[in-house]
Amino acid sequence: MAGAGTCGEPWSRGVARDEAGALTVAGVPVAELAERFGTPAYVLDEDDLRERARAYRRAFEAAFAEFGAGVDVYYAGKAFLSVAVARWVHEEGLRVDTASGGELAVALRAGVPGADIGLHGNNKSDDELRQALAAGVGRIIVDSLVEVDRVADLAAAAGVVAPVMVRVTTGVHAGGHEFISTAHEDQKFGLSIAAGGDEQGSDSPAMRGLLAVLARPELRLLGIHSHIGSQILDPSGFEVAAAAVLRLRADLAERSGVLVAEVDLGGGYGIAYLPGEVALDADRIAKDVASSVAASAAELGTPLPRFSIEPGRAIVGPAGLTLYTVGTVKPVRLDDDRTRLYVSVDGGMSDNIRPALYGARYHAELASRTSDAEPVLARVVGKHCESGDIVVHEVDLPADVRAGDLLAVPATGAYGRSMASNYNLLTRPPVVAVRGGQARTLVRRETVDDLLALDQG
Repeated sequence: MAGAGTCGEPWSRGVARDEAGALTVAGVPVAELAERFGTPAYVLDEDDLRERARAYRRAFEAAFAEFGAGVDVYYAGKAFLSVAVARWVHEEGLRVDTASGGELAVALRAGVPGADIGLHGNNKSDDELRQALAAGVGRIIVDSLVEVDRVADLAAAAGVVAPVMVRVTTGVHAGGHEFISTAHEDQKFGLSIAAGGDEQGSDSPAMRGLLAVLARPELRLLGIHSHIGSQILDPSGFEVAAAAVLRLRADLAERSGVLVAEVDLGGGYGIAYLPGEVALDADRIAKDVASSVAASAAELGTPLPRFSIEPGRAIVGPAGLTLYTVGTVKPVRLDDDRTRLYVSVDGGMSDNIRPALYGARYHAELASRTSDAEPVLARVVGKHCESGDIVVHEVDLPADVRAGDLLAVPATGAYGRSMASNYNLLTRPPVVAVRGGQARTLVRRETVDDLLALDQG
């Protein structure tokens, strides 16, 4: 662990070890970050995040341009959104996808034009829809048949025509966990492209939704939206799903004479969480998807639409790490006579629920110093009153890890802060941005006063 140099995946590009073996982020020692901002803390490498945003935009623009098609890249606000991050990704040419009124408000405060924002959600409230219509969002993704009329009625009341896409489910099941695979039939999102065969006739729910949008003059049908899951490392699922969506587009044109101008292929591209894992390469996935959809469109005899993609956690996930301070260290004898070192830190499932929720696996390293001690089997756990409060299930750490040491967990930029809670009334950590040897707070640490201010007594 000693020696200088960048660390490589799963760490952000700006993470390195100095000559003494301590971690630095964009030139700032983690000990300095801990002293200034406290722990636990989410640390974002701004240059790394911006570079990933640029890489996806350039890769997809170049790949689709070969076939004469345009493409837009949407940043997933649900992964993590703050005013600064929304501003960064928009400056790098990305649009912003939101899934709630709160995310929409943050994007608007960042100065992202409404036309560059999309609103998702399977159960949008009337207030959220009114907010989106007032902001002039570029697209509202309709998720159900009943939502078609709701959006149309609200648009009529506002005196506007709402731009909408219809989200469909293709039956392609992809993703790292059942709960984040979003295109199989038995789940809450979208309208199935499978034929109905019920009292509604033989049309699929997806076709009925598209025709319903066309029947309402208060709505403008932009196109079709598909999303097959998250943390996807095999690109083949995108190719199958894209072919199904383009077939639906062609079928709609035969039925209605309308060949929609846009298709959203979703995304959810996987990242590396552990040493040795390999993330999806932006250039590779862009070329594979572009060539696949071009072939599908040629087979159908239809011109290519404009596309949009949503890389998901691939933009912000690798750009972040979580910094913890070690507290209790306790060896525990296992049933097979091995010993596991339980290393407790000052956060836990309130700042990263994914290991408890999905069984997600992360890596950790001693960050504040080097050690020549023998590595031992360890489990990093939090301070919550739950046996399932695990940060890292299994990792080798130096046998001399002790209270006061700093541990860093990489690849936590996505779904750490955005899914954080106040369980056990812990306050949520700050989000700190680091760039060019300088650090600043993006989102301040919550205080006990913040918690008490919500309690009306």
